[in-house]
Amino acid sequence: MDKTGTLDVTKKYPEEPSKKSNSKIYFFIIAIAALLATNVYFYVKFKSSGEKLYTIAIQKQDLQIEIDRIEAELDNLVSQKVAGVDSVMQASEIRAREAISELRTKLENQTISEEDMLVATREVARLKGDVSELRLALNELKARNEILQKENQTLSRKVSTTDKKVTALSQENIELKDKVNVASALKVSNIQVNGISVSKRGKIETESRARRVDQLQVLFSVADNTLTPKGNKEVFVRVIDPSGNLFGDASNMFYVHGEKLQYTFKETINFTNNGEEYQFLWSQEKFKKGAYTVLLYNDNAIMGRASVVLK
Repeated sequence: MDKTGTLDVTKKYPEEPSKKSNSKIYFFIIAIAALLATNVYFYVKFKSSGEKLYTIAIQKQDLQIEIDRIEAELDNLVSQKVAGVDSVMQASEIRAREAISELRTKLENQTISEEDMLVATREVARLKGDVSELRLALNELKARNEILQKENQTLSRKVSTTDKKVTALSQENIELKDKVNVASALKVSNIQVNGISVSKRGKIETESRARRVDQLQVLFSVADNTLTPKGNKEVFVRVIDPSGNLFGDASNMFYVHGEKLQYTFKETINFTNNGEEYQFLWSQEKFKKGAYTVLLYNDNAIMGRASVVLK
């Protein structure tokens, strides 16, 4: 009100409280934005880490399968028992088997890195080349032996001592028996491991999420082998979890090449040499995320192996 007694309506009051409220709102907006950005960062980071682990698991499985193929080829070469194999070739075989053992140990390590996988891939390639060179050397030696054998056949007609012939035939029989024993071992022609869930009605479905998996399903077929007698065959199964631990009871033991090994379970199949597909089911109380490896054995030798990755 001025001196004349009239109310002055043009007078302005301070707006300081309103400015403080705006500052608080801006602060909260910035804080929320920062929190969202942090969440997005960690989501992307962990998603990328999970995909990387899955990729490494698949690469490990592929390398393990390739190593099995290389070992099978090496076993086939050794089973030929070509006469005249020198110490150099024997040393090559020993180095190859040591390399196979070391590679398997590395691949079963659950903390293997991408760099380790690259090194393992190069080692597998080198190992494959070494076995290929050994095969070429044995083929050359076999060809020379065939030539020598023809020459010996001519010279053997002049041999008058029956004892020498008997000794030679006895040795050949021993070598032939060894060949038959190795060649008659069963090998899988196809193997696959799946996680499955079983509904209350008994319906079976393939499942890749670990928390929903009730059992591991092992599907495989056995390669044709005319040297193996038909009938029931006992198959020993070893199941290894993502941490590299073997499932099994301490009393469950069997032998492979004279070495005592523990197995998870065993089944009997009827081998008819007609390429039938067989199925094994194995369950446990709870499955965890990661790669499960299944190995099959029969008659003191490995039949095959495969893995499945549960998410």
